[in-house]
Amino acid sequence: MTFSRLLTGALLVSVLSGCSTLHDTPRPPPPVTAGAQEITRAQVGTLQKMGTISVTERGSPMDAARALQKKADASGAHYYLVLMNDETIVPGTWYSQAILYR
Repeated sequence: MTFSRLLTGALLVSVLSGCSTLHDTPRPPPPVTAGAQEITRAQVGTLQKMGTISVTERGSPMDAARALQKKADASGAHYYLVLMNDETIVPGTWYSQAILYR
């Protein structure tokens, strides 16, 4: 009986502490620069969404991140939030998605 109460308490604590990871404290975005800047979810509160972009790049995750940066720059966005950067089923090919903001 004591073990089950301990396990239930530990489970409750882990579930409740996990909820805090979903809530970021809002922060302002960095000052606008000549090129698009990557931001975090906590920095999008006051920004206007422009749309989404995606890239598929052969190479490394950094190659896909650079391709997102170039595409965001070309679209005229001030900021972008990376949603995913994941390897496809083809080894060495990366798919990335981002939301553009101004």
